[in-house]
Amino acid sequence: MPIFSFVMYMVVTGISRFVPIGLVGENIYFVLFTVIFRIVNCGFVQTSFVPDEYWQSLEVAHNMTFKYPLLGNYGYLTWEWNEGLRGFTYPLLFAIVYKLLYWIGKDDVFFLIWLPRLIQAVFSSMADVKLYSLVRRMENPNIAKWVYFCQLCSWFTWYCSSRTLTNTMETVLGTLALYYYPLEGSQTKNSTRYLLFVALAFLVRPTALILWLPLLLYHFCKEQKKLDLIIHQCLPVGLFTLGGSVIIDWVYFGKWTVVQWNFLKFNVLQNISTFYGSHPWHWYITQGFPVIIGTHLPFFIHGCVVAPKRYRVLLVAIVWTVLIYSTLSHKEFRFIYPVLPLCMIFCGFSFSNIKRWKKAAIGLLVLSNLLPALYTGLIHQRGALDIMSSIQHLCNKENSSLLILMPCHSIPYYSHVHCPIKINLLECPPDLEDHDTYVDEADLFYASPLAWLNAEFYDPKRLPTHLLMFSVLEKEISQFLTTNNYMRTASVFHTHLPEGRIGSHIHLYEQQVK
Repeated sequence: MPIFSFVMYMVVTGISRFVPIGLVGENIYFVLFTVIFRIVNCGFVQTSFVPDEYWQSLEVAHNMTFKYPLLGNYGYLTWEWNEGLRGFTYPLLFAIVYKLLYWIGKDDVFFLIWLPRLIQAVFSSMADVKLYSLVRRMENPNIAKWVYFCQLCSWFTWYCSSRTLTNTMETVLGTLALYYYPLEGSQTKNSTRYLLFVALAFLVRPTALILWLPLLLYHFCKEQKKLDLIIHQCLPVGLFTLGGSVIIDWVYFGKWTVVQWNFLKFNVLQNISTFYGSHPWHWYITQGFPVIIGTHLPFFIHGCVVAPKRYRVLLVAIVWTVLIYSTLSHKEFRFIYPVLPLCMIFCGFSFSNIKRWKKAAIGLLVLSNLLPALYTGLIHQRGALDIMSSIQHLCNKENSSLLILMPCHSIPYYSHVHCPIKINLLECPPDLEDHDTYVDEADLFYASPLAWLNAEFYDPKRLPTHLLMFSVLEKEISQFLTTNNYMRTASVFHTHLPEGRIGSHIHLYEQQVK
């Protein structure tokens, strides 16, 4: 990957040569360099991560744009939107892009897929620039250079920075807020800008408040004009952002809904998210955090020792976030992604203090992050996206219909097909009424796939023209496939690590005309 190596070379040999000393890290060439890096990053991420990168952003935006009869009248929203747990503020960004593409006649599926990801990549590059600029302003170009180097080397940031996840936008907004945050020794006098970014992060994902709670309390305790801070800065920002979010949601829900409260009540107070899996309390400490920070971990620990005392509040915020998330049963790697930029600051201090073996440390960090970045970005779980090109071909066939026999939301939907063919999938909403005998449709299917299919399609006229499934299911329903004259027409690789209901390949079957 020559361009990656070139970027690392430029950073290691001194970003201060690339950016004039008199500037604060926002020279136009430096900004373009960072933007290009993240765009290249975007191009090298061709795999799926979690369903939310489509189902909580692009699918919602597609539904917002094309749900009207004039534009096709098709789309799908998951159960969260019916319950008012998710807001339309973040998807609105991509809905605007989709509508503009429609108006200029360029709403091709290629642009619908890649343009939002490119936009997210550009946002992430702006966060990279601000992280560098923050340390350069607070310290010096040498330390800022190493913070920037560590940020670009992070395999998990590479993996997530261009994905249309609320966690990615939360991380971006959190980093922008950190740039304007009044750290001890900074020259920030007006807190409105950092509060605005914190509020926007909260609107995108209410759990952003977890990371920022200790930082907000620290600022409040240090602030001499506390009443002025609350009345003239916090209240106007809060009312403006929350009011705008409520209005946007009112337009699309058709009723007044405070989704941030519903989200916190569902995920934190009621802890219903455990329906989608639970982990032991120590998972973030023993697995989650070590995995996402990777080989940066020893440098992070060393940086915590050598960094100036004024950065301890950031360390407190990192530890606090990991511990609070540890109390929640449902855990995912991406939930603690927003702490990574803070960790990179400490890693940068570590590199700036290393006197011996620095070249070896640089080589170790680059290689140990390059391999997982390339593997997870280009190979692991790529089938979910590769199969979409085969599904897109169904748009050219009359009366096509597709049944997805896969774990819930395993692949994208209409945002990656963009034609109103009939698509059905296995539903899996949680039990919101606390029924002891509740079983969702997906679990019911996997309990006895062949029996479910025979009962569902007792009438041959109801059979879909196409079936989509993971390879592990093929043997179990082979009798149904043979009886109803289905033949495999496409097969794509998905993962080297099949597990449970997820197979190594994804198969598309088509019913043959007798």
